[in-house]
Amino acid sequence: MLTFIGLGLYDERDISVKGLEIIKSADKVYLEGYTSRLMGADVRKLEEFYGKSVTLLNRDDVERFPGKILDAAAEGDAVFLTGGDPMVSTTHADIRIRAEERGIATRIIHGASIQSAVCGLSGLQNYRFGKSCSVPYPERNWFPTTPLDTILSNFRQDLHTLVFLDIKPDRHMSVPEGVELICRMAEKCGETAPPLYVGMARAGSESPSVFAGSAEDVMNHDYGAPLHIIAVPASLHEMEREYLEIFAGLKRE
Repeated sequence: MLTFIGLGLYDERDISVKGLEIIKSADKVYLEGYTSRLMGADVRKLEEFYGKSVTLLNRDDVERFPGKILDAAAEGDAVFLTGGDPMVSTTHADIRIRAEERGIATRIIHGASIQSAVCGLSGLQNYRFGKSCSVPYPERNWFPTTPLDTILSNFRQDLHTLVFLDIKPDRHMSVPEGVELICRMAEKCGETAPPLYVGMARAGSESPSVFAGSAEDVMNHDYGAPLHIIAVPASLHEMEREYLEIFAGLKRE
């Protein structure tokens, strides 16, 4: 049996009771550590909470060499842990397909996702979000502008955009960095940059940070520790605007 378990948003306490019970009875426990991270708990803290040894997986372990995970699930009860909800990433869906092809039973224990948490933090209505995108760190001779294409496409349909920010082993992109890159993309493409941004940090923690404003306002705001994420709103419903004014410091018109 291979069980995919979502850990929620921030620390070891965000897991469901059902998920925790399954982990405690599992033979092998794997943690995928590259698409998202629990910033309030490291592997040692998770192991103490579960009373189990946890094997941390990198991208190659999951995408190129998942054999050991599937072998463990074929021989006993294995769990595959991810931050947020386990099936948000297509990588995880691929492993479930591979397990099915090998005749390995699977199940999913869902967890709180940043995609729904953003709506609660920002007040932006969930049905008004279009396609999401990710902003990567630029590299030498590589400065992609496809995130801006997604934002502008959503704009034309009057839809908000959820913008995921790059996570590297040694750094995590901040809201100001992400907004600066979006503005640089607009300049490079000869487009007008979005007028409004909602930056959020540490969703699920006891001290999340939410602040909305212009590019200049947001780039000068200190959101604190990671993880950060951005929502780029289209037009605002009056309740969305009021929510942002009250809970995200948006300047009143």
